[in-house]
Amino acid sequence: MKSEDPLLAAWDKMLARKGDAPAVFDTRGNVIRTFFEVDKHAREIEAKTKPHNLNAIRIGNHVNWPSLFLACMRKQNIVLPIDESLSRQQADAAVSIAANSSLTDWGEKSPNLFKLTSGTTAEPRLVRFRSEQLLADCNQICDTMGICDVDLNFGVIPISHSYGFSNLLTPLIARGVPMILSRDRTPRAVLADLARTGATVFPGMPLFYQVFSEIDDIPALPKLRLCISAGAPLPVSVAKKFQEKFGLRIHSFYGASECGGICYDRDATNEVEGFVGQPMKGVDVELNDPTAPSSQIRVRSAAVGDGYFPERDEEKLRGEIFVPDDLLAHHGTGFRIVGRISDVINVAGKKVNPAEVEAYLLRFSGVRQAVVFGRQSALRNEEVTACIVASPHVTESDLLRFCWHGLSPSQVPKQIFIVDAIPTNERGKISRRDLARRFSTTGRSYPLRRLGS
Repeated sequence: MKSEDPLLAAWDKMLARKGDAPAVFDTRGNVIRTFFEVDKHAREIEAKTKPHNLNAIRIGNHVNWPSLFLACMRKQNIVLPIDESLSRQQADAAVSIAANSSLTDWGEKSPNLFKLTSGTTAEPRLVRFRSEQLLADCNQICDTMGICDVDLNFGVIPISHSYGFSNLLTPLIARGVPMILSRDRTPRAVLADLARTGATVFPGMPLFYQVFSEIDDIPALPKLRLCISAGAPLPVSVAKKFQEKFGLRIHSFYGASECGGICYDRDATNEVEGFVGQPMKGVDVELNDPTAPSSQIRVRSAAVGDGYFPERDEEKLRGEIFVPDDLLAHHGTGFRIVGRISDVINVAGKKVNPAEVEAYLLRFSGVRQAVVFGRQSALRNEEVTACIVASPHVTESDLLRFCWHGLSPSQVPKQIFIVDAIPTNERGKISRRDLARRFSTTGRSYPLRRLGS
């Protein structure tokens, strides 16, 4: 019996073609499950699962992910992926909100998936997706990036995140792209596993590429052909150093939980800070105010979610249109991210765009990463503060003198913290709001543990 669900229909078609082929590998290159075995396990789970329910999945990058998702789809259950890094309180809050969905009459738009996102507040927000939208995002990613079933995806980014779900799980189900599942995020181990398994596609984050470039005695990666970076802006210095060391370019990928992929840097020249390339295939991007130097954008595609749950911010997300909080500007044939609406710092009535200060700091020799944010100030409303990762010879006093030479007085940081690694939030992203809280007390340097090598 053929499924009427488009994502399940794609799985059935793919299964008939690739059933005996390997679907999931471990980091030693061993086949854990074929596509037939994934389906068999899904049928076993399906037989024990109650229909029309909510299933919160919190298992990390486990081999059961594809089977669990397929079983839930067949039972018409809503899946809520939850990352292992979330606290028990945060996870319980998300499940509590999602559980209320059982009282909702969805009509013809019953969701298959809730994506968890914090948005601009600390309160959990759920984004509703149907199978059609998940399949559209998968197709846009694979078609734009040139990923196909002869590739081998390396899965170290969490499947529970929107990035991992769309780049690892749905390509396996809809396109037959096998994946390696890794639960060891230590960069040296990731490099060794990439070499051992012969992975061809690595969806990563800037911090991985930064640390990869600092590791000595690196292994050869002859099979790796596509390096993708998402989750945070990719510094040009990191991309250049990685290319010099590994001979591989990094392609910036820009997306959002609410709509999936938005832009992709196809050429990966890595010459302009914040450049994210052109819109994905099937995605339309336009500036809200094309006359302004930078503006919010309107993203229109078949992958845009149906809305938030509970309903709110309808002007941001509705009718295949999503309006992110990011500020973008045209650059050549593509777009460049220059900041966020909520990130603008109010210094005694003067508006400071942190992205402009970050770009200037990155010009200083030895500065590898810079994040600028505003801290509360009794006299100036807010004060500009910076958190940087730099070489050992770089000092705060040197950086402040550099800033006074090239920035306006309102842009110069009041204080610069030199750290081993920029702290990220529970979803692996850099949050200026979180940094403002973390660095709210006086101090000269915050020694943070470097991502291990």
